[in-house]
Amino acid sequence: MDSGKLKEIISQTENYIQNFNRFYSGSLYIEGTNKGSLQTTKELKSSKPNKEALKEVDLFGNETIKMEEWEFAESLDELNSMICNCQKCALGATRTNFVFGVGNPKADIVVIGEAPGADEDAQGEPFVGRAGQLLNKILEATGFKREDVYICNILKSRPPGNRNPLPEEIEACKPYLDKQLKLINPKLILLLGRVAAESLLKTREPLNKLRGKVHNYKGWKVMITFHPAALLRNPHWKRPTWEDMLQFKAIYEEMISSK
Repeated sequence: MDSGKLKEIISQTENYIQNFNRFYSGSLYIEGTNKGSLQTTKELKSSKPNKEALKEVDLFGNETIKMEEWEFAESLDELNSMICNCQKCALGATRTNFVFGVGNPKADIVVIGEAPGADEDAQGEPFVGRAGQLLNKILEATGFKREDVYICNILKSRPPGNRNPLPEEIEACKPYLDKQLKLINPKLILLLGRVAAESLLKTREPLNKLRGKVHNYKGWKVMITFHPAALLRNPHWKRPTWEDMLQFKAIYEEMISSK
């Protein structure tokens, strides 16, 4: 076969591959940007893809990202290194530090707040200010140590003036939190405050109706209590928070004893 005919066959094959989705119900993905390796959806499920973005090419050669590189991270440290320069929302331009999370990467318990504050933004670690010190005391009083649990926020960047997160900021950051939870796979999650509860559970119910119950977030068991910052403003909420934490501890102990 002469080289001209071979080039024509290769060109026709490449065109067929790029237009796969036009003619078939399945999907064909191009893995990576420099290796040119090709995989079908079925093959992706049965093999371990490399850690590069998966793209889908349409009839006109336009590429659509189907999976981003960070989605293939195999550890929290790797994930952090891949997303720490994120600019998917406007907060990337105003933050001092990206606040990923801290604690035991294999923790049974994950504690989630809404967003970093000024101290967290300055130090790059969640819950290190006055609210964080109170959270440490609450955990210790309940029988948990800060280093044994994993602590993070829904947002990884501080909203200016500590305002509530905007919906678009939550939507941009929540996939990162979901990936953190997949890597940790905790037994129980503690949400701190109304904003965190509304953001993850998609509810508008008041905090008092959400407390004292076990909720579900993508298969993980979730409980809710007041944010420590709220306790600093309203000390009379400390008692119900303590009741929440006793219930949280009892449910956790029941979970580990039934293994």
